[in-house]
Amino acid sequence: MLVVVQRGWTLLTGNDGLTANALGAAYLVLPVVGAWALIRELQFGGRTEKMAHILADEGGLPVDDLPRTPGGRIIREAADAQFPQYQAEVEAAPDSWRAWFRLSCAYDAAGDRKRARSAMRRAGKLYSA
Repeated sequence: MLVVVQRGWTLLTGNDGLTANALGAAYLVLPVVGAWALIRELQFGGRTEKMAHILADEGGLPVDDLPRTPGGRIIREAADAQFPQYQAEVEAAPDSWRAWFRLSCAYDAAGDRKRARSAMRRAGKLYSA
């Protein structure tokens, strides 16, 4: 880290031109952005784990009984067939972090990672509120 800061400062303060100055600024800014992203991911993971423990203690986690391929992947058609149940739960209780958590699990089982993450973020916001 110290070397990155030193190199960035050298490039930024040197008289080597605009390109070197821009690289120096990037050397100084990118580690900060990376640290911020890492912290956000750790917070997301910690919050998700807390919610999962609460649901597990309440018996509210979705049961993982979907059929799988020989390689261990969930069969998408089975996940898609189960999905409306969790979607209806969210529509009935849109302010329930528990419902959003289960919807996130359904999205993940269906292979839609982007929507699963979005639903989990929503669950986390409702959990924190």
